[in-house]
Amino acid sequence: MSDLVVVTGTSSGVGRATAARLLRDGFRVVGIARRPVDPSQLAAAGDETGGGYAHVCADLSDLDALPALAKRVLAEHGEPFGLVNNAAAGTDGLLPTMHNSEIRALLGLDLASPILLTKYLVRPMISRRRGRVVNVSSIVASTGFRGLSVYGAAKAGLEGFTRSLARDLGQRGVTVNAVAPGFLDTEMTESLGSGNLERIRSRSPLGRFATADEVAGAIAHLMAPEAAGTTGTVMTVDAGSTA
Repeated sequence: MSDLVVVTGTSSGVGRATAARLLRDGFRVVGIARRPVDPSQLAAAGDETGGGYAHVCADLSDLDALPALAKRVLAEHGEPFGLVNNAAAGTDGLLPTMHNSEIRALLGLDLASPILLTKYLVRPMISRRRGRVVNVSSIVASTGFRGLSVYGAAKAGLEGFTRSLARDLGQRGVTVNAVAPGFLDTEMTESLGSGNLERIRSRSPLGRFATADEVAGAIAHLMAPEAAGTTGTVMTVDAGSTA
């Protein structure tokens, strides 16, 4: 039986592209997202029916429900080889005017949720002394961007988590890395407006944004045998905008 990878946020964008790419590479995929996903939508990159994909509808911002969610995934689908923590919210807003509940929600989904989900799903990887964790960060973690202070803080925290966890788990055969996309043409960046997006695009040496498929390719590389010696690193996929 092929190895299993759990991917969060598969209903759109990078998560969906990653699920499709991993199916094409021969993995089984369990996707977790609030919205349902039709496996046949991933068929072009997997088999004709998307039969290697199973979906779990869940709200990852409900932190108290994560232990039961992880237990359900393990019971119904088996022990994972890999985990891709991709689900996130990128709500923009200036900190002085953001409601405290919005700040808590962003930090919960973007930082606490991947930490807790990793806590439970990495345990079987440790037991088997074999596994991969990939956290999806953002170039905002290192560059900053107006109106994204809380999002940037969460992603910077995720990169710190990646580096330290890599040291914790390396001797147990588990690698932990992050991929930091630049701005992409996805649902998350629509709120930035066409003017901001055009200014960001103009900074790229390639004159374009990176694509969700290119980010998925970096994640797939970190799941591949060739990446067995890579851990504790952050791979940037941004069409050169931070070069």
